[in-house]
Amino acid sequence: MITLSIEQCRIIGIMLEKETTTPEQYPLSINGITTACNQKSNREPVMSLSEAEVQDNVDELVKMNLLMIDHKASGRVSKYIHRFCDTEFGDLKFTTQQRAIICLLLLRGPQTPGELRTRSNRLADFTDVNEVESALNQLQNLNNQILVKKLERLPGKRESRYVQLFSVLDESELMEVNPAQTQVSRVEDDEQLVQRVLVLEQQVAALTEQVVCLTELLEDK
Repeated sequence: MITLSIEQCRIIGIMLEKETTTPEQYPLSINGITTACNQKSNREPVMSLSEAEVQDNVDELVKMNLLMIDHKASGRVSKYIHRFCDTEFGDLKFTTQQRAIICLLLLRGPQTPGELRTRSNRLADFTDVNEVESALNQLQNLNNQILVKKLERLPGKRESRYVQLFSVLDESELMEVNPAQTQVSRVEDDEQLVQRVLVLEQQVAALTEQVVCLTELLEDK
Protein backbone atom coordinates (compact mmCIF):
# COMPACT_ATOMS: atom_id res chain seq x y z
CA MET A 1 0.00 0.00 0.00
CA ILE A 2 1.34 3.43 -0.97
CA THR A 3 1.89 5.89 1.89
CA LEU A 4 2.05 9.58 0.98
CA SER A 5 2.49 12.85 2.83
CA ILE A 6 -0.28 15.46 2.61
CA GLU A 7 1.82 17.44 0.10
CA GLN A 8 2.42 14.34 -2.02
CA CYS A 9 -1.31 13.57 -1.97
CA ARG A 10 -1.93 17.07 -3.30
CA ILE A 11 0.62 16.61 -6.11
CA ILE A 12 -0.77 13.24 -7.19
CA GLY A 13 -4.30 14.62 -7.07
CA ILE A 14 -3.24 17.51 -9.28
CA MET A 15 -1.62 15.21 -11.81
CA LEU A 16 -4.81 13.14 -12.05
CA GLU A 17 -6.97 16.25 -12.29
CA LYS A 18 -4.95 18.05 -14.96
CA GLU A 19 -4.48 14.92 -17.06
CA THR A 20 -8.27 14.62 -17.28
CA THR A 21 -9.55 18.21 -17.26
CA THR A 22 -6.78 20.09 -19.13
CA PRO A 23 -4.83 17.49 -21.14
CA GLU A 24 -3.35 20.28 -23.27
CA GLN A 25 -1.46 21.47 -20.16
CA TYR A 26 -0.25 18.00 -19.21
CA PRO A 27 2.54 16.94 -18.44
CA LEU A 28 3.30 19.57 -15.79
CA SER A 29 6.40 21.57 -14.93
CA ILE A 30 7.41 22.32 -11.34
CA ASN A 31 5.99 25.81 -11.80
CA GLY A 32 2.70 24.37 -13.05
CA ILE A 33 2.52 21.89 -10.18
CA THR A 34 3.25 24.63 -7.62
CA THR A 35 0.56 26.91 -9.02
CA ALA A 36 -1.98 24.09 -8.93
CA CYS A 37 -0.93 23.07 -5.39
CA ASN A 38 -1.50 26.61 -4.11
CA GLN A 39 -4.79 27.13 -5.96
CA LYS A 40 -7.30 28.71 -3.57
CA SER A 41 -10.43 27.11 -5.04
CA ASN A 42 -11.25 23.39 -5.11
CA ARG A 43 -8.44 22.64 -2.65
CA GLU A 44 -8.68 21.75 1.04
CA PRO A 45 -6.65 22.76 2.90
CA VAL A 46 -5.29 25.75 0.98
CA MET A 47 -1.51 25.45 0.78
CA SER A 48 1.33 27.88 0.20
CA LEU A 49 4.20 25.76 -1.06
CA SER A 50 7.39 27.13 -2.59
CA GLU A 51 8.81 25.71 -5.82
CA ALA A 52 11.68 24.27 -3.77
CA GLU A 53 9.25 22.42 -1.49
CA VAL A 54 7.33 21.11 -4.48
CA GLN A 55 10.58 20.00 -6.16
CA ASP A 56 11.59 18.08 -3.02
CA ASN A 57 8.24 16.26 -2.94
CA VAL A 58 8.34 15.58 -6.67
CA ASP A 59 11.84 14.12 -6.32
CA GLU A 60 10.56 11.81 -3.57
CA LEU A 61 7.64 10.73 -5.76
CA VAL A 62 10.06 10.00 -8.60
CA LYS A 63 12.09 7.78 -6.25
CA MET A 64 8.85 6.03 -5.29
CA ASN A 65 8.14 5.45 -9.01
CA LEU A 66 4.92 7.43 -8.77
CA LEU A 67 6.12 10.27 -11.03
CA MET A 68 8.62 10.45 -13.86
CA ILE A 69 10.10 13.07 -16.15
CA ASP A 70 8.42 13.01 -19.55
CA HIS A 71 11.35 12.74 -21.91
CA LYS A 72 9.02 13.18 -24.88
CA ALA A 73 8.07 16.69 -23.80
CA SER A 74 9.81 19.44 -25.75
CA GLY A 75 11.44 22.47 -24.15
CA ARG A 76 14.21 23.19 -21.70
CA VAL A 77 12.05 22.81 -18.58
CA SER A 78 11.47 19.31 -17.20
CA LYS A 79 7.87 18.19 -17.17
CA TYR A 80 6.40 15.35 -15.17
CA ILE A 81 3.78 12.66 -15.67
CA HIS A 82 2.35 10.37 -13.02
CA ARG A 83 2.73 6.61 -12.72
CA PHE A 84 0.27 6.44 -9.84
CA CYS A 85 -2.52 4.50 -11.54
CA ASP A 86 -3.79 3.15 -14.85
CA THR A 87 -0.31 2.80 -16.30
CA GLU A 88 1.85 -0.14 -17.28
CA PHE A 89 4.14 0.60 -14.31
CA GLY A 90 1.76 0.02 -11.39
CA ASP A 91 -0.95 -2.26 -10.04
CA LEU A 92 -3.62 0.38 -9.37
CA LYS A 93 -6.28 0.22 -12.05
CA PHE A 94 -9.38 2.38 -11.69
CA THR A 95 -12.59 2.91 -13.57
CA THR A 96 -13.24 6.52 -14.58
CA GLN A 97 -15.61 6.92 -11.63
CA GLN A 98 -13.20 5.37 -9.11
CA ARG A 99 -10.36 7.53 -10.39
CA ALA A 100 -12.49 10.68 -10.08
CA ILE A 101 -13.32 9.88 -6.45
CA ILE A 102 -9.68 9.18 -5.53
CA CYS A 103 -8.64 12.41 -7.26
CA LEU A 104 -11.16 14.49 -5.30
CA LEU A 105 -10.32 12.87 -1.97
CA LEU A 106 -6.62 13.58 -2.57
CA LEU A 107 -7.36 17.21 -3.45
CA ARG A 108 -10.08 18.08 -0.95
CA GLY A 109 -9.94 15.67 1.96
CA PRO A 110 -12.95 13.83 3.48
CA GLN A 111 -16.20 14.32 1.57
CA THR A 112 -19.74 12.97 1.44
CA PRO A 113 -21.11 11.09 -1.59
CA GLY A 114 -23.25 14.13 -2.40
CA GLU A 115 -20.22 16.43 -2.37
CA LEU A 116 -18.25 14.00 -4.53
CA ARG A 117 -21.03 13.85 -7.10
CA THR A 118 -21.32 17.65 -7.28
CA ARG A 119 -17.57 18.20 -7.56
CA SER A 120 -16.83 15.43 -10.05
CA ASN A 121 -18.62 16.87 -13.09
CA ARG A 122 -15.36 17.49 -15.00
CA LEU A 123 -13.80 14.20 -14.01
CA ALA A 124 -16.54 11.58 -14.46
CA ASP A 125 -20.26 11.13 -14.99
CA PHE A 126 -22.45 9.94 -12.11
CA THR A 127 -26.15 9.47 -12.72
CA ASP A 128 -26.95 9.89 -9.03
CA VAL A 129 -25.50 9.58 -5.54
CA ASN A 130 -26.14 5.83 -5.60
CA GLU A 131 -23.50 5.48 -8.33
CA VAL A 132 -21.05 7.42 -6.19
CA GLU A 133 -21.75 5.15 -3.22
CA SER A 134 -21.31 2.09 -5.43
CA ALA A 135 -17.87 3.30 -6.55
CA LEU A 136 -16.95 4.09 -2.94
CA ASN A 137 -17.95 0.57 -1.90
CA GLN A 138 -15.72 -0.85 -4.62
CA LEU A 139 -12.79 1.25 -3.38
CA GLN A 140 -13.24 -0.18 0.11
CA ASN A 141 -12.14 -3.55 -1.25
CA LEU A 142 -10.40 -3.16 -4.60
CA ASN A 143 -8.30 -6.23 -5.38
CA ASN A 144 -7.98 -6.86 -1.63
CA GLN A 145 -6.86 -3.28 -1.00
CA ILE A 146 -8.79 -0.85 1.21
CA LEU A 147 -8.29 2.52 -0.47
CA VAL A 148 -11.04 4.57 1.19
CA LYS A 149 -12.71 4.51 4.58
CA LYS A 150 -16.19 5.52 5.66
CA LEU A 151 -16.12 7.83 8.67
CA GLU A 152 -18.75 7.82 11.38
CA ARG A 153 -21.70 10.06 10.61
CA LEU A 154 -21.62 13.18 12.69
CA PRO A 155 -24.62 14.31 14.77
CA GLY A 156 -27.00 16.39 12.68
CA LYS A 157 -25.46 15.24 9.38
CA ARG A 158 -27.41 13.28 6.77
CA GLU A 159 -24.42 11.67 5.06
CA SER A 160 -21.18 10.08 6.22
CA ARG A 161 -17.91 11.32 4.81
CA TYR A 162 -15.27 9.16 3.14
CA VAL A 163 -11.50 9.58 3.33
CA GLN A 164 -8.66 8.22 1.17
CA LEU A 165 -6.13 5.94 2.87
CA PHE A 166 -2.99 6.75 0.89
CA SER A 167 -1.82 9.05 3.68
CA VAL A 168 -1.69 8.60 7.44
CA LEU A 169 -4.44 10.77 8.88
CA ASP A 170 -5.17 11.63 12.48
CA GLU A 171 -8.87 10.86 12.89
CA SER A 172 -9.20 13.50 15.59
CA GLU A 173 -8.38 16.05 12.89
CA LEU A 174 -11.16 14.67 10.70
CA MET A 175 -13.92 15.47 13.15
CA GLU A 176 -15.99 18.46 12.11
CA VAL A 177 -17.18 20.95 14.69
CA ASN A 178 -20.89 20.57 15.37
CA PRO A 179 -22.24 24.13 15.87
CA ALA A 180 -25.05 22.96 18.18
CA GLN A 181 -22.67 20.95 20.33
CA THR A 182 -20.23 23.85 20.39
CA GLN A 183 -23.00 26.14 21.65
CA VAL A 184 -23.94 23.64 24.36
CA SER A 185 -20.31 23.37 25.43
CA ARG A 186 -20.01 27.13 25.65
CA VAL A 187 -23.14 27.34 27.82
CA GLU A 188 -21.81 24.61 30.10
CA ASP A 189 -18.47 26.38 30.34
CA ASP A 190 -20.21 29.65 31.21
CA GLU A 191 -22.27 27.98 33.92
CA GLN A 192 -19.17 26.38 35.42
CA LEU A 193 -17.40 29.75 35.38
CA VAL A 194 -20.33 31.42 37.20
CA GLN A 195 -20.28 28.70 39.87
CA ARG A 196 -16.54 29.09 40.39
CA VAL A 197 -16.90 32.87 40.71
CA LEU A 198 -19.67 32.46 43.30
CA VAL A 199 -17.55 30.04 45.35
CA LEU A 200 -14.57 32.41 45.20
CA GLU A 201 -16.75 35.35 46.25
CA GLN A 202 -18.00 33.38 49.26
CA GLN A 203 -14.43 32.44 50.20
CA VAL A 204 -13.29 36.06 49.90
CA ALA A 205 -16.23 37.24 52.03
CA ALA A 206 -15.40 34.67 54.73
CA LEU A 207 -11.73 35.63 54.73
CA THR A 208 -12.65 39.31 54.91
CA GLU A 209 -14.85 38.66 57.93
CA GLN A 210 -12.05 36.75 59.65
CA VAL A 211 -9.59 39.59 58.99
CA VAL A 212 -12.04 42.09 60.48
CA CYS A 213 -12.45 39.93 63.60
CA LEU A 214 -8.70 39.56 64.02
CA THR A 215 -8.20 43.30 63.57
CA GLU A 216 -10.78 44.04 66.30
CA LEU A 217 -9.14 41.58 68.68
CA LEU A 218 -5.72 43.16 68.13
CA GLU A 219 -7.16 46.62 68.69
CA ASP A 220 -8.76 45.52 71.99
CA LYS A 221 -5.38 44.35 73.25
